[in-house]
Amino acid sequence: MPTYVYAITAADHPLRLDGLNGVGDPPSALRTVKTKALGAVVSDTPPDLRAKRRDLVAHQSVLERLMTDGAALPMRFGLVGPDDDQVRTALEEDRESYTARLTELDGRLEYNLKVSREEQSLLREILAESEEVRRLSEYTRQNPAAQDEKMALGELVSREIQVRHDAVAGELLDALTPSAERDSRADPTKAHFLNVSFLVKRDEAAAFSQAVHEEAERRGDDYEFTLNGPLPPYSFV
Repeated sequence: MPTYVYAITAADHPLRLDGLNGVGDPPSALRTVKTKALGAVVSDTPPDLRAKRRDLVAHQSVLERLMTDGAALPMRFGLVGPDDDQVRTALEEDRESYTARLTELDGRLEYNLKVSREEQSLLREILAESEEVRRLSEYTRQNPAAQDEKMALGELVSREIQVRHDAVAGELLDALTPSAERDSRADPTKAHFLNVSFLVKRDEAAAFSQAVHEEAERRGDDYEFTLNGPLPPYSFV
């Protein structure tokens, strides 16, 4: 039967899994696959595995429990190996890489920050600062059929939005990166121009959160900061 993998740990990592269940309905039983140096927390893979809330919660609960007791490499939901023997072989073959990564993540947490800006405020700023935007805006209001000018206006505004978003994103990264050990920038979402994860030492998490709060206060109500964490360090595995 295929083996569902939750996380990789050091072989001597505490495994306080009492009261936790694996994915599936009925829930699968958790177990470990071990080598001399490493261990993997696994279970049987249910035949109808889907990203249902019940299974996502089960997966996350296992990771949170493991992280409470030390470093763990979290696997993405749905990672499946052919069987326990193949998982054990993978642990042996990639022992050095897994061990090094566990050392890097020991005592560290991930925080994800997403930042958006109120659209009308941004458009007002562009209109106030760009003479060409003002000219095209006025012209297209007076000439509703001027399609070429409308297209040029739309392209110019899009470029101006991107330039401003990139500038603020760079400023925020410069301000927050010193409070973290590493950062991993992801693609922006439809609503957020900045989507970045930070690897933070556990005992410096409060200082990092405060730094984010101070940046949010400095930017004002036009900006929305959404900080999620602590999280399993998916972005740094």
